[in-house]
Amino acid sequence: MSEHKLPSAVNDGKPGSSMYPNSSLGENIEGIPTGREVAWEPLVDYRRNGVSETTIHGAVAWSHGDEVIHSFGGNVLCYGRSMMKPFMLKAFTEELEDTSWEQKAISVASHNGDTEHVAAAQSLLSKPEWPLMLTPLDVPLIQFGRQVRRPRRWYHTCSGEHAAILHGCRKKGWNRAGYTLPTHEVFKAYMTQIRTYLGEDWTPLRVAKDGCGLPTVSNTVAELAQIYAGLVRDKDDDWIWESMIRYPDLVGGFNRLDSTILKAGEGKVIAKEGADGLLGLAIEHPDYPKGLGIVVKIAHGWNSQATWYIARAVLGVLGIRLRNPYPLHRQKAFIVPGIVPEKYLEKLVKIDTWDEWDPDMDRWSFDIEA
Repeated sequence: MSEHKLPSAVNDGKPGSSMYPNSSLGENIEGIPTGREVAWEPLVDYRRNGVSETTIHGAVAWSHGDEVIHSFGGNVLCYGRSMMKPFMLKAFTEELEDTSWEQKAISVASHNGDTEHVAAAQSLLSKPEWPLMLTPLDVPLIQFGRQVRRPRRWYHTCSGEHAAILHGCRKKGWNRAGYTLPTHEVFKAYMTQIRTYLGEDWTPLRVAKDGCGLPTVSNTVAELAQIYAGLVRDKDDDWIWESMIRYPDLVGGFNRLDSTILKAGEGKVIAKEGADGLLGLAIEHPDYPKGLGIVVKIAHGWNSQATWYIARAVLGVLGIRLRNPYPLHRQKAFIVPGIVPEKYLEKLVKIDTWDEWDPDMDRWSFDIEA
């Protein structure tokens, strides 16, 4: 096969060349560790008849108020992504105060794109305003069957957030053109909110474009846990907490992890998933009067089943019962002890990752000789 000789836009000096990395091996940037350089730890271990077949690595951080009380897997730098929607919308709580509880809940949602999700998101804007929304074209997230819908902006998992931001911008008198850019007042207001939890001098190491087009900023897992602990502290200051516990299925959707946790928490837990591989928990608990924030980051990205086992474990040791996810096909999941502080290990052992109707299907019921 002959080498391609035509000029390439990737070559230095060619149009658009600055948009490409310099090396397929990646670049070393001072102060920004890559995923190869951080201390990921095993979080969940899938075993077939006692032999590990798959190990899910990641990082977990617990924060009591501003104090990080437990860290496992390293203080990894990552993007908060959709896990940070409750804080993005804190900049618009006054402007959205007179909306319905359904509209409030969809504003902080990463929804499945079901009928009720689309209807709630669309209701935040008048029809002439709909073309202003800049979410990418998408189809609904689907768990059963085959997706045959035509891609639309409203199906995008972030359409409620975008509609709410446009609604808020109109009431604030902000220009709605360019609302997704980091130079817009929306991003500046978001940064002000984040600094209420991390200090006025805090500055992100990186700002990137999220999958929906809005800016996302880099935080360590410990910082994210501190921010989520602050959500407990401020739970009565606005409608964010109450809207999420009133309409959990609008926040995610049927059988979604965050929606299921919101129901299981009975008003004491806020849960929000985020790409890629993030789960934030804000927990009101008598042992943690300053608020407890727990954040899970899966090293390889989105894995709701593994994250579910971790969430069941950390909530379980705190006395909050979350059901198991659907069983694995044959293997069994086992939790790594380091995901919880040492004082909870005795309780952790008693939280099964299987149910009594879910035996080991990877064994024979008789002994065999090799």
